[in-house]
Amino acid sequence: MNLVELQRHFDKVMHQQNNQGISDFEGYSPYEMTQILYSTFEAESPIKLQKLSGSDYQKIPILNQIKYLTGLLDKAGEIKLTNKGFLPTKIVSELYQQGFLKDEYIEKGITKLYKETDSMTVNLTRILIELAGLVKKRNGKLSLTKSSAKILADNYELLRLILLTFATKFNWAYYDGYGENQIGQLGWGFSLILLSKYGNEKRLDSFYAEKYFKAYPKLLESVETNYGTLESNSTNCYSIRTFDRFLDYFGLIKTEEDSAGLNIKKYFTKIDLFDRLIKCTPHKTR
Repeated sequence: MNLVELQRHFDKVMHQQNNQGISDFEGYSPYEMTQILYSTFEAESPIKLQKLSGSDYQKIPILNQIKYLTGLLDKAGEIKLTNKGFLPTKIVSELYQQGFLKDEYIEKGITKLYKETDSMTVNLTRILIELAGLVKKRNGKLSLTKSSAKILADNYELLRLILLTFATKFNWAYYDGYGENQIGQLGWGFSLILLSKYGNEKRLDSFYAEKYFKAYPKLLESVETNYGTLESNSTNCYSIRTFDRFLDYFGLIKTEEDSAGLNIKKYFTKIDLFDRLIKCTPHKTR
């Protein structure tokens, strides 16, 4: 066997290995997992973002909160920010009162809404429109960019932009105490696959967390265990970031809680909107 034949044989073996389905990847191949990780909605990925009807877009909380805020900006021309760069209290109050997204502590009366940072969801909304390039800051004022008009007029393109901005540019560890790690955010597309495959039945967050960490076991090394167990901390971290602050904000799941003493069990089910928006195809032999 000469060098050319040897190289061809090596390439064939590598191709077979890279395209062989693996059980820990829910039957997907290393090649497909790479597409899921780095090219989540692109042509070679098993995941596709589908177009919805107009009424369906109205069911996506974070999308509609962003549309409302950008609508205020469009009407006003610009909004003067506070000295620290936050939305003024009047805008914060008006945005929150629309009821697109709620904050648990505010709703329970534990904290009061006054400034932007009192509401995680309002703060997130302002951050996302900045990261997505829909707005610009100049001389302490916030205004829409020239390029935003076309995107804001197209629900599909706007949702795609916001989803990818949230998934790839916003730091999911920003609002929690689970440490600066990539749990949940790394491989967020794989979580969509898990919900697509298993979400018809009500299942515990730990069910999904176990499968997620099977696919990405190295992430367990980044879990902080100052209290509780590695299993509970990793599950809670994954659950909060993936379900409470991703899938729920995008209106794709139904959440049920079962409280027994201090132990709260969380169950999740995908809603019909999920399957209309997200299409996942099984492993394909290449």
